[in-house]
Amino acid sequence: MADIDNKDQAEMDPADMEDVEEVEEEETVENSKSKARQLTEQLMQNPQILAALQEGLDGLNGSPSGYIESLPKVVKRRINALKNLQVKCAHIEAKFYEEVHELERKYAALYQPLFDKRSDIVKAVYEPTDEECEWKADEEEELTVSKQDEMKEKAKLDEEKKDEEKEDPKGIPEFWLTVFKNVDLLSDMLQEHDEPILKHLQDIKVKFSDPGQPMSFGLEFHFEPNDFFTNTVLTKTYKMRSEPDESDPFSFDGPEIISCTGSTIEWTKGKNVTLKTIKKKQKHKGRGTVRTITKTVPNDSFFNFFTPPEVPENGELDEDSEAVLAADFEIGHFIRERIVPRAVLYFTGEAIEDDDDDYDEEGEEADDEEGEEEADEENDPDYDPKV
Repeated sequence: MADIDNKDQAEMDPADMEDVEEVEEEETVENSKSKARQLTEQLMQNPQILAALQEGLDGLNGSPSGYIESLPKVVKRRINALKNLQVKCAHIEAKFYEEVHELERKYAALYQPLFDKRSDIVKAVYEPTDEECEWKADEEEELTVSKQDEMKEKAKLDEEKKDEEKEDPKGIPEFWLTVFKNVDLLSDMLQEHDEPILKHLQDIKVKFSDPGQPMSFGLEFHFEPNDFFTNTVLTKTYKMRSEPDESDPFSFDGPEIISCTGSTIEWTKGKNVTLKTIKKKQKHKGRGTVRTITKTVPNDSFFNFFTPPEVPENGELDEDSEAVLAADFEIGHFIRERIVPRAVLYFTGEAIEDDDDDYDEEGEEADDEEGEEEADEENDPDYDPKV
C-alpha cells in the first residue's frame, strides 16, 4: 500500500504537491489554534488561575520599573528635593483655585440681574418688549423678505384669533421641567410622579459662600405655591475643599466636594413621592392564619436629591453610599456649571446639540485617521490586500 502511495505521489504534478502541503499545513495550524482555545477555556474556568492572573495584573498597575531604586543615593536625595518643590506647587495651585472661587462670586453678582429677568419672563412677572424679542436667525434659517412679511401677517391673524378664543399662556410654561427632561443626566432621575411637582418649579439659583467663609456653593430651587409641599424654596448645599491632602499631596487636582446637605421637605399629607406604601401577606407559623400588613418603603424620585447620604466624621462610606454621593456631586456640579447659566439653550435643545457635535467631531477625527492609514497601505508598494 505504501508503494502505491509513493507511486501516486511520484506521478503527481509538482504544483499539486505544493497544494497538498499547504492544505496539510493549514490543517495543522487550525488544529493548534483549536487546542489552544480549548486549553484557554479550561484555564479560565479555574478560579485559582483566575485569581493568580488578577493578582498579577493588579501588581502591574502603577508598579515602579525599578529604575528609581537603582539610582545612587545622591540622585535620590535630589529627587526628594524635587518632590518638596512639587508639594509647594500644589499649595500654590490651591491658592489659585481659591482666587478663582472669589472671581466666580464676583461675576455671579453681575450675572444675577440677567438671571432674575429670565425668571420674571418665565413666571410672567415681566413681558419683554418687541425689541427684546427680536432674534437674528442663523444664515441658513433666514427667510426672504416677502416670506417674512407673509409669515408676520399670518402670525398676526393667528394672534387675533387666539385673542378671541382664549387668553395666551402666561410666561413660559413648564420651562424648568422641559430643561430637566432634555438633559439625560437629569431625566434619568425623573419619575412620572415627579413631573406634576416640577411644573411648579420657577427658578434655580446658585449661591456662593460669603468671603472669608469655607468654600461652598448652594443650589436654590424656587417653587410657586403647590399642593405637594409647603416649602417655597428647597436648597442643596455643597461643601468644598481646596487644599492638598497632607498624607497624599500629589493627588490634589483642584477643589473637591467633600459633603452635601439638603432641605427637609415639608410634604403635604399623602403627597410624599419619595415614599410608597406596599401591602404584604404574612402567614402565622402555628395557626396558619394569613394577615395583610401595610409597609412604607423608599420610592424612586428626583426629590431624593435633597436627602443625600450623610458623610461620617471619619469619611468612610460603604460602596452604595459612595456611588450615590459621586452621582450627586456630578449632578450638583452640572446644574451649577451648565444648567443655570445656559438654561434657555437646554430648554430649546441647542446646548444638547452642541454637546453632540463635540462627540461627532471626535468620531470624525478617528475616521480621518483610519482613512489615512488605509491610504498609506494602498500607497505601499509591498502592500498585499489579501494578507
